[in-house]
Amino acid sequence: MKKISALLAVIGLILGVFAPGAFAATDIKLAHVVNENDAFHVCALKFKELVEKGSGGELTVTIFPNAKLGDERNLLESMRMGVVDSAIITGGPIINFMPQFGVFDLPFLFSTPEQAYAVLDGEIGRKMLADMENFGWKGLAYGERGFRNLTNSKRPVNTPADMEGLKIRLMQNPVYVDSFKALGANAVPMAWTEALTALQQGTIDGQENPLNVIVSFNLFESQKHLALTRHAYAPAPIMMSKKTWEKLSPDQQKLVQESSQAAAEHNREYDNAKEAEWLQLLKDKGMEVTTPDLAAFRKAVRPVYEKYEEQFGKDLIEAILAVK
Repeated sequence: MKKISALLAVIGLILGVFAPGAFAATDIKLAHVVNENDAFHVCALKFKELVEKGSGGELTVTIFPNAKLGDERNLLESMRMGVVDSAIITGGPIINFMPQFGVFDLPFLFSTPEQAYAVLDGEIGRKMLADMENFGWKGLAYGERGFRNLTNSKRPVNTPADMEGLKIRLMQNPVYVDSFKALGANAVPMAWTEALTALQQGTIDGQENPLNVIVSFNLFESQKHLALTRHAYAPAPIMMSKKTWEKLSPDQQKLVQESSQAAAEHNREYDNAKEAEWLQLLKDKGMEVTTPDLAAFRKAVRPVYEKYEEQFGKDLIEAILAVK
C-alpha cells in the first residue's frame, strides 16, 4: 500500500512539473527604443508591475529599453514574427505597415490632451487597435509620446518662414515629412538612434519631439532653440505579437489588456504632471523658448489635409476634429 502511495505521489510530481504554468512562468519580452528616464519606461514599469502582481507570478515581464531589440520598425516586424512579444511604439512607424493609422499624425489634429484621449479611448481608437490584428499585432492600449515641439540649433522659430531650409529630423513617416515640407523645412526622416549622432555632429539642424524626450536625451546640449509648436500629438500604442497573445489563457489576456490600459493612463498622467517641470528645466539649461502664433502654421499645412483626405476619409478626419 505504501509503495502504491509513493508511486502515486511520484506520478503526481511528474504531472505537476509538466502541467501548464505549474512552476515555469511565461516571460513577456517588452521592448521600447528610448532610455530609462523616458515616459515609455515609466509606462513599461507599470505594465510589468500590474501583470506580475495580477498573475501571481504566472506571467513575468522583461523590459528591453534603448532599442536593444531593434528600432521601432524592426520591433514591429519582430512582433509580427513572434520574436518580440510586446512593445511600446511611437505611432509614426506604424503607418509604414498600416497606412490608416496615419490619420492620427495629421498636423494640429488634436488641440488638447483631453480631445486626444477621448478619440483614442473611444470608438475610433478602439477600431484602430482591432484593425492591428490584420497585421499580426494585438493592439492593447494607447500610451503617449505626447504633443511634439520643434528644436533646432540655428535660430528661433516664430513663423513658418523661420523654418525655411532647416534640416529637421523626423520619424520615418510620410505624413510628418509632408507636413514639414509644407512648413518650408528640409525634412530628414531617420531612426532615432541615428538622429542622436546626427544632432551631435551637426549634420542636421533640429528635430521634433515632446518635452519629455528633449529632457531625457539632453538635447539642450546641441539644440539651443525650442518652439512650442505642439504641431502633432503622437499616440504610443502598447502592442503585442498576435502569436504571443494567442498563447495566453483568456484570464491572462484579460489581465494583460487591463494592465495595458492602466499603464497607458499612468503614462499620460506622468506626462501631464511633469510638463511644466520639464519646460522650466530646459529654460534653466539655456534653451531659448518661443511660443509661436499657430494660425500661420495651420494655414501652411492645409494642403496636407487635402492630400490625405481620400486615404484616411474626410468623414473620419471630421469626426476626430468634432470631438471635444
